[in-house]
Amino acid sequence: MGRTTKSRSPRVEALKVEGLQATVQVRRHPTARRMTLRVSRTKHAVLMTVPLQCSLADAGNFLHTHLDWVRQHLGAVPAPISLDGGEILPFRGKPHRIVFTGARDADFLVRVEEAAGNGMPRLVVSGTAAGAPRRLANWLAAQASTDLEARVRFHAQRLGVKPKKIVVRDQVTRWGSCSTTRVLSFSWRLILAPPKVLDYVGAHEVVHLAQMNHGPKFWALVKKTMPDMDEARAWLRVYGMDLHRYRRP
Repeated sequence: MGRTTKSRSPRVEALKVEGLQATVQVRRHPTARRMTLRVSRTKHAVLMTVPLQCSLADAGNFLHTHLDWVRQHLGAVPAPISLDGGEILPFRGKPHRIVFTGARDADFLVRVEEAAGNGMPRLVVSGTAAGAPRRLANWLAAQASTDLEARVRFHAQRLGVKPKKIVVRDQVTRWGSCSTTRVLSFSWRLILAPPKVLDYVGAHEVVHLAQMNHGPKFWALVKKTMPDMDEARAWLRVYGMDLHRYRRP
C-alpha cells in the first residue's frame, strides 16, 4: 500500500521449462548486471531478472542449474484456488460455498444464501458453468467497489480530502495504492477479508491524499480516522497472503 509513480517497466518474456508446473517470467532490466531468481508467492510463478543482452537460452541454462531450489520453494507456495463450483470462498470474512445453478435465472446473477441448519452460507451463481466463474469474479469486484466507495467517502469527509477516482483491479503486489493524480486503486480481494480490513485499507489510501509517505504524521492520521487500525493490520500480516490464492478466470 502506498503511492505510485510512473517508471519504465522492464521487458517481460515467458520461458517454458519441461516438468515445471509454474509460469516462468524473464524480465530484461536495463540496470541488471547479473541473473537473479525468485519465486513469487502471490503469482505462484518463477521470476527471473536478467541483463538486457542476456539470451533466453542463457536464462534457461541458469534456471536449470537451480531447478531443485525452484521446486523446493514452489512446493512451499500454497496452490491457487479458482472460482469454481464447490470451492470454499471467504466473502466479507466468512466462508461461503460456491454453487453454480447451471442455467440462467432472470432474477439474479449471484445470490448470497444464509446457512441452513449446520450447513455453510452459499454464493449461488446463475448461468452455465462455463461462464459462471467470470460472472462471480465480476460480481465480487462490484461488491468490493461498493464497499470501498462507501468507506473511502467516509474517511475522506472526516479528513477533508477528496480522491479523483476509485478503481478496483486484479492487483497482487499491493492491497491499495494512491497515485500522484489522486486516483485510489484497490485489490478486488479485499471483499474476501473481514469488513474491518477493507475499511483499514480504504482509510490507509485516503490518508495518502494528505500525506504521500509513511511518516509519523501519516500514521497519526490513519489512527485518527480509524482508531482500531492495529487489529486490521495484524489480520493482513497473518492472513492476507492466503487471499492471493483466489484467482480470477
